[in-house]
Amino acid sequence: MAQSRRPIFFNNKTSSIQIDTDLSNVQRFHRQLPNYAHTPLISLDDVAKNLGVKNVFVKDESNRLGLPAFKILGASWGSCRAIIARTGIPTDSPLEEIAQSAQREGIVLFTASAGNHGRALAAMARTLGVQAHIYVPHTVNDEAIRLISAEGGKVTRSTKDYDGAIFEAWDAASRSKGGLFVQDSAFKGYDDIPKWIVEGYSTLLFETEEQLGEQNLRANLIVTPVGVGSLAHAVVRHSACLYQSLMAGKPTSVTTRKTSMEGMNCGTLSSTAFQDLQQGIDFSATISDYESHQAIQYLSKYSVNTGPCGGAALAALWRLADNRVRPEWLREDSVVVILNTEGLREYEIPLDVSSDDPVELTQILTKINSSNPDLSEAAGAGETAIASYIDAWLEHRGMESNWIEAQPGRPSVVGVLRGSGSGKSLMINGHIDTVSLSTHTSGDPLSGELRDGRIHGRGCLDMKAGVAAGMAAMARMANSSSRQSGDVILAAVSDEENLSRGTEAVLAAGWKADAALVTEPTAKDIVTSHKGFVWFEIDVLGAAAHGSLPEEGVDAILLAGYLQTALLDYARTMPSDPRLGQASLHSGRIVGGEEPSSYPAICTLTIEFRTVSTQSPKSLTADLNELLKSIANKIPQFRYNSPRITFSRPPSELADENTFVQTFIASVSKTLNDAPAPAGKSFWCDAGLLNEAGIPSIVYGPKGEGLHAKNEWVDTQSIYDVTNVLETTIREFCQ
Repeated sequence: MAQSRRPIFFNNKTSSIQIDTDLSNVQRFHRQLPNYAHTPLISLDDVAKNLGVKNVFVKDESNRLGLPAFKILGASWGSCRAIIARTGIPTDSPLEEIAQSAQREGIVLFTASAGNHGRALAAMARTLGVQAHIYVPHTVNDEAIRLISAEGGKVTRSTKDYDGAIFEAWDAASRSKGGLFVQDSAFKGYDDIPKWIVEGYSTLLFETEEQLGEQNLRANLIVTPVGVGSLAHAVVRHSACLYQSLMAGKPTSVTTRKTSMEGMNCGTLSSTAFQDLQQGIDFSATISDYESHQAIQYLSKYSVNTGPCGGAALAALWRLADNRVRPEWLREDSVVVILNTEGLREYEIPLDVSSDDPVELTQILTKINSSNPDLSEAAGAGETAIASYIDAWLEHRGMESNWIEAQPGRPSVVGVLRGSGSGKSLMINGHIDTVSLSTHTSGDPLSGELRDGRIHGRGCLDMKAGVAAGMAAMARMANSSSRQSGDVILAAVSDEENLSRGTEAVLAAGWKADAALVTEPTAKDIVTSHKGFVWFEIDVLGAAAHGSLPEEGVDAILLAGYLQTALLDYARTMPSDPRLGQASLHSGRIVGGEEPSSYPAICTLTIEFRTVSTQSPKSLTADLNELLKSIANKIPQFRYNSPRITFSRPPSELADENTFVQTFIASVSKTLNDAPAPAGKSFWCDAGLLNEAGIPSIVYGPKGEGLHAKNEWVDTQSIYDVTNVLETTIREFCQ
């Protein structure tokens, strides 16, 4: 089966672009810079042979004027043209005169950058003898900040994304005496300097043209990475948000996430670039971090040391060559140039987002530490990394992805595969947090190792396999020639292992469905009901006194024994459910007293009730009040505070006659040739919240062992079975 993938955008609005600027002065300016030289144009013979074209070259910008990126070309010309405009000196002034003018005016350069542009501007500021202030988005790593600082730049880390950092730098420049904002992204009221930066990049293209001309060649296709679009603008004038803008037919901002391609992690195109890009770009493709990583490894064989942004161009060329219809630019006589825009730098090796296989996805998800930070003394990683992976996986396929982060650092992701009509919608709900890694003591808890038909590691069973099955089922439907009518919604939620704030946030954000499947591990049992729970705190009151003064002291701890005895008797009378058995209670915590020689003034019991559908927090509160009142009537010294509910979750129950239950049983039977009868389980899961919100929910997932224990594993055949059942259910229910 072909992999689902966001399609390449082929542009049918290309036309010629009018150039009204003499760029020869840009080249003359760059030749003044210390150690100016052409960067290499390297032939990738194996790539050309594999693609069936005449030549593929890489223009290697990994060492440009002593910096590991092309950015110095734009930063130098853009900043100097801005200084010329500010000071009024002639446009063709030599570099030395520009520097002197900048120093006399007390100019301070400001910009926002994810790395290389800021580093280049800091280096240019040092050449000019002025200061540079660089604002970086919150996703930028410490190494990038160190490198900018090493060039003399003063770095401010923003709490915002790239777009937010731009406006912080813009505001800081406007408030600073001598402040001059030099940004490669244009916006309303700011467009001259970005145009000059684009002009600066033209030197790279003129060099390429000269180098090809020496071999009597001319480029048919140039492949370039795109961030805000400035380099691409230079390319089309010479010959992530871009894709969405081209699709929309107008400049469109997008929300960005963490990526190894930080230089391209821009949510808004430069406002001056879009019209020319719309006319000059022939195709636009989105590339995953992993594909860029593969390209980096390949280019190293040619001694091209590139980073993730530079690897993106080769990855895009491979993507274009793999397209179902071979584009006209890849003929036998074609000459292709890809732009390597940066040198090798540190980055976290990305995970592959291309897999649609549920077992492989389970292994990948298991390797990501998503331990809940609120569960134990061991530091939990939280859900950001795994949510980022799922978000990227959805984006890779062109599926809708929604990031929900009601609590900072605890995100959930809602992915949507839109239906073709008005059929019923189905939510596949699964939590992405796990319990602590410290309790998994058998081997590496993040190994995701597959052996003997089992995947091992913390969270593989509870419940990354269920999430993976949901992802794989969505991918199958996306690849299918017959799309379902209704929407399929993947709710990959945080915090289920603690307070279920993820599913709460998803529901609060307005996400609903006609039915839901919660893919918790049920060993393929069809679970239509489970218990709820309510936590109470009850204070038994005494009187503090010295241990030698029994006439003054009242022992709250001993008096609490009456309550404990009464609770044991009450527990025997609690109601039962045909599938879930009898409701239960236990005292999970008791706190009281200060030291042995004093009478304790208070003793607090924490009691958990595991409830069935006939019970509610209100009914339990009434029962406890009656029980406490009865004790106080019998024991004059027994005093108490009214019971407090600290947390509760509802039970979940669907009748066997429910339409979704019947549809799901039929889907299981159709897929696996048999279906078990609906069952109940004593655990609690997010199905309780979904059912309470009016979304009929069934719990169904793979089998394995070791939940929260020292050796957790999940059976791989059951993962495939669950995926197959999900696919059948989507087809049957979402008609």
